[in-house]
Amino acid sequence: MYRYLVKRLGLLAVSLVGLSMLIFLLLRVIPGDAALFLAGADNSNHAYVEEVRERLGLGDPVPVQYLRWALNILTGDMGESLFTRERVVHALGARLPVSLELGLLSLGLAVIIALPVGIISALKQDTWTDQGMRLGSIISLAVPNFWLGTMAIVLGSKYFNWIPPVGYESFFTSPSRNLQQFVIPVVILGTGLAASLARILRSSMLEVMREDYIRTARAKGLDTQSVVRRHMLKNALIPVVTLLGIQVGTIMGGAVILENIFNLPGMGRLVVDAINRRDYPVVQGVVLAFGAFILLVNLVTDLVYVWLDPRISYR
Repeated sequence: MYRYLVKRLGLLAVSLVGLSMLIFLLLRVIPGDAALFLAGADNSNHAYVEEVRERLGLGDPVPVQYLRWALNILTGDMGESLFTRERVVHALGARLPVSLELGLLSLGLAVIIALPVGIISALKQDTWTDQGMRLGSIISLAVPNFWLGTMAIVLGSKYFNWIPPVGYESFFTSPSRNLQQFVIPVVILGTGLAASLARILRSSMLEVMREDYIRTARAKGLDTQSVVRRHMLKNALIPVVTLLGIQVGTIMGGAVILENIFNLPGMGRLVVDAINRRDYPVVQGVVLAFGAFILLVNLVTDLVYVWLDPRISYR
């Protein structure tokens, strides 16, 4: 296991280097020039634009810019915003709790919904209960988050005189106001995730139910609850854990949209604003942080496999 962890951490470092190169190059080839944005009303003055570009180091060759940025990353310095002059590390630190709260609450809600729905749907295969749950999950997968978020605001304001609170409040400052801000986006994001989790859990449970050891457990006289809890669920969770690891990226993508719709100052909103302004250091820092988090989640997912099924070993 130790050798496996060292190997995976080495691959993680290589992946982060490749990701950093990809981010850096893609930002340089997309249309737009940060120097023109910063020049503002003087962007027709080519001499001034070139002066801004040189001052920011944007006039250097791309490999030189990348090496300078990469060496700063190794020292914990992600640079500063080209527009606000705020340190990227400080910007991430201020907005990370918002995205984490949205992501963790959505993931928790998804698991709470998906486990009973998937189990009941498998135990009552091909009944009306099963058909209804499968139909609900298909609808949840088909309807996009941005449409649900928009409709929640439009219908809420029109029929219930409700709009999302303006201005973010931390849970530790005002729990009630914080929950008002997060309840709708969490429900929207969480139900979408729960639909796919419930479907994969149902399929996995049906496969496990046909195994010989399940028939043996039933033949020994164990009740259904004991069979499900002690024999079926743990073995059926491996595909679910795999999907959970993959859905971390889905949560990040969904958070980008919902944070903008519900005016939540998280990392998703930060990166959208930075892309629109060609704020290279902020975009690079946020995407690199997202990538590192997803790679770490994938590593943790592999380790959870061993706990769920001791027969799995890594060398």
